[in-house]
Amino acid sequence: MFCPFCNEPETKVIDSRTVDRRIKRRRECTACLKRFTTYENYDIIDSQTLLVQKKNGTVEMFNRAKIIAGISGAIKKRPVTAEQIERIADGIEERLTSVRGKTFTTSQIGDMVLEQLAALDNVAYIRFASVYKDFDSADSFVKIISESFPER
Repeated sequence: MFCPFCNEPETKVIDSRTVDRRIKRRRECTACLKRFTTYENYDIIDSQTLLVQKKNGTVEMFNRAKIIAGISGAIKKRPVTAEQIERIADGIEERLTSVRGKTFTTSQIGDMVLEQLAALDNVAYIRFASVYKDFDSADSFVKIISESFPER
């Protein structure tokens, strides 16, 4: 691990703990003695590989980064934190891994994201839905708003 302050390749770990499916390490540079924190994500790899069938019929491995990227686009300038996005991605990944040996469609995953966004932020929900459901007119927006938020 290179020191972010002086680029020294030698650092030592002072403290290490697991926090929300990540390993948090407090490090100290052996040259400049400055301290910094790193976070490591870990994946549990087993014989169960999550597969996703796309709309065009191709199948690919599940990629949580795509979920995070999609949500990130929908939450621009909204009061949603990176931690909230991570929790959504974690929850969806956990739901998918709880069903072994199944291939999921992008529609199933998109619906899971929409479900989480509806509870988190209405504007982000509409933005994500407009891309995910490929809106082609203003009527599409009106329809999804009236269906999803009938009290308004």
